[in-house]
Amino acid sequence: MSEEATDDVVKVIRTPVQLDYNYSAGKSATRFLRAMKEGKLIGQRCPVDGRVYFPSRGSCPMHGVPIEGEPVELADTGTLVTFSIVRIPAEAVPLDVPFVTVQVLLDGADTVLMHLLGNCELDDVHMGMRVKAVWKPKEEWTESVANILYFEPLDEPDADYDSYKEHI
Repeated sequence: MSEEATDDVVKVIRTPVQLDYNYSAGKSATRFLRAMKEGKLIGQRCPVDGRVYFPSRGSCPMHGVPIEGEPVELADTGTLVTFSIVRIPAEAVPLDVPFVTVQVLLDGADTVLMHLLGNCELDDVHMGMRVKAVWKPKEEWTESVANILYFEPLDEPDADYDSYKEHI
């Protein structure tokens, strides 16, 4: 190979990739996804320590025991625990760049949900802010967390740091 050919290095190759797969939801995830289609957010309570896991799960990841009790219906409000500003467009995100990804601790839950934040200036985003889900129109709901377009700030005082610090 000539030296001239090695100086002309290929730097970027754009290769579209698509992964199609089937997902077997199981009992717990099926219950969760069907509730999403009805506009309900449900978790389940660990029988050992009472923690509420959202989305609902078939077993407690901390204690390894089945979670078989009644689902716990959660509010669509919560506390922004942490966030990241994203400056690269994403096809599946309904917001313009830059946009904000967030970890939300829903009221009544003990685990966080990763989602998006909208209707908020970047300089105003901060940990502890109270947020509420913005849902798609009801006629567009399916068995998906994508029924929630994004979360937006609530006109409420910030949550106390001690109420969410273990979720950072």
